[in-house]
Amino acid sequence: MTMMKKEIKFSLVYRDMWQSSGKYQPRVDQLVRIAPLIVEMGCFARVETNGGAFEQVNLLYGENPNKAVRAFTAPFREAGIQTHMLDRGLNGLRMYPVPADVRRLMYKVKHAQGVDITRIFCGLNETRNIIPSIKYALEAGMIPQATLCITYSPVHTVEYYASIADRLIEAGAPEICLKDMAGIGRPGMLGQLVRTIKEKHPDVLIQYHGHSGPGLSMASILEVCENGADIIDVAMEPMSWGKVHPDIISVQAMLKDLGFQVPDINMKAYMKARAMTQEFIDEFLGYFMDPTNKHMSSLLLKCGLPGGMMGSMMADLKGVHSGINMILRGKNEPELSLDDLLVMLFDEVEYVWPKLGYPPLVTPFSQYVKNVALMNLMQQVKGEERWTMIDNHTWDMILGKSGRLPGTLAPEIVELAKSKGFEFVDTDPQLNYPDALDTYRKEMDENGWEYGDDDEELFELAMHDRQYRDYKSGVAKKRFEDDLQRAKDAAMAKNGYSEEEIKKLKRAKADPIIAPSKGQVLWEVSVEGPSSAPFIGRKYQHDEVFCYISTPWGEYEKIWTGFTGRVVEVCAKQGDVVNKGDVIAYIQRSDIFA
Repeated sequence: MTMMKKEIKFSLVYRDMWQSSGKYQPRVDQLVRIAPLIVEMGCFARVETNGGAFEQVNLLYGENPNKAVRAFTAPFREAGIQTHMLDRGLNGLRMYPVPADVRRLMYKVKHAQGVDITRIFCGLNETRNIIPSIKYALEAGMIPQATLCITYSPVHTVEYYASIADRLIEAGAPEICLKDMAGIGRPGMLGQLVRTIKEKHPDVLIQYHGHSGPGLSMASILEVCENGADIIDVAMEPMSWGKVHPDIISVQAMLKDLGFQVPDINMKAYMKARAMTQEFIDEFLGYFMDPTNKHMSSLLLKCGLPGGMMGSMMADLKGVHSGINMILRGKNEPELSLDDLLVMLFDEVEYVWPKLGYPPLVTPFSQYVKNVALMNLMQQVKGEERWTMIDNHTWDMILGKSGRLPGTLAPEIVELAKSKGFEFVDTDPQLNYPDALDTYRKEMDENGWEYGDDDEELFELAMHDRQYRDYKSGVAKKRFEDDLQRAKDAAMAKNGYSEEEIKKLKRAKADPIIAPSKGQVLWEVSVEGPSSAPFIGRKYQHDEVFCYISTPWGEYEKIWTGFTGRVVEVCAKQGDVVNKGDVIAYIQRSDIFA
């Protein structure tokens, strides 16, 4: 008989599951459908609902992220399940620094939207970037969970992390998260780290978040639980394992066997939620997922990059592959396969990383290190020097504008900075980014835009200004519809369908809009400029004029769709003459954004 051990709780990282698999998040109508099933599973004390790129992604497809967060958190709150979000400290919800007044507003907004916990991380583990967020979150009534970004290097020792945890707990953090974003943290070290923090701070809650990419995650979960961790982040099928996170069923079984107190899983609800998540993938999200994210890879241990980056890295490599081989052919040197390039890139990341001061490879620093490595690789193939192509954001990191680097910079990097006349700084990173809310208030007022409940719309503009403007103007939606259509067509072409067959299939799902009489098609009667046909994906309401026909006897006849749907094909251009009975366009009844 095993002795009963402590209680371990689970958190479903529903947001990160998607983020680690592809580009987009489910839409609000999908989130509202899945939430009751997650509640019904009965095994989750917490659910990650938003933060990270969640808000940005919603804006990118022309939807309102604030509505999505409120609608998704509500069922969990009712069921007494805590919700959490991911927050990038100085960078808030984006890839570059955010003014202090915008950061402060974020916590007020998120608390009002029903989010309980914010997981605050800084890619450099820079306490000066995390501590203000702890204070702002407490002021707003949220629980600040301060985060240690886990990586594996000579400088990232148990002592290094434990002393950071001490400072964050002292600043008021009641919880610590070990964020093992690439899953390369070694199990033994992670267990030691948890024990060290718990011995000193027994009341502090510790949550472990480990990706399954290189395959160490189950051993790591075991070690952190044996040493006092309280909550484990898990995923569920069809988006567990691969480069994502371990599955709740496996984690629960492993811990239960060892005598830990763990909740039971309602399997009926699990299967339903599993099927529904698959349905979301099939509906449209799957078109933007990288299939390699379903696979684990031990190669990640070598370069330490987060699994989700493998996809973007492969895309980068494919982009430069032919260019590199062209250079090699010109030098009469043998060409390289993609695998050759991948190994070279990993080696280069391994070479570059210590020289850049070992920044943990997490957003955005993982991108910076990868970009430098890629540029170095290109230069070397050309027979030129390393380090000649470093972008401004990476320079900001090198010069200390994002905070202190964990390791020391290589002398050659310091020399390079001096030769360019750059100055190193060690001031509080926030000081480089002055308050900005008043500027955004002015823009909202000039456009006649509502600030929204709890100033949430003002916050959205201040956090993602460019994406918010595109959302407001409708450009984002159109761009997304075009992207989706291209992705769908590409998937069909890949499966061997010709253009003609793709056209036929689209038509088969749609209703034709027929010309009732002979005449000239006018898509819109516009005074402002030339009239043009609608874009593919444009939505028409049942009571909206679809187009006009200018008849030979000089009348403008209104054509209605009579139902709500989206344009899948336009058969007649502006000014074309059609005969009675000709098809003007095909419309699919209330498509995916109904």
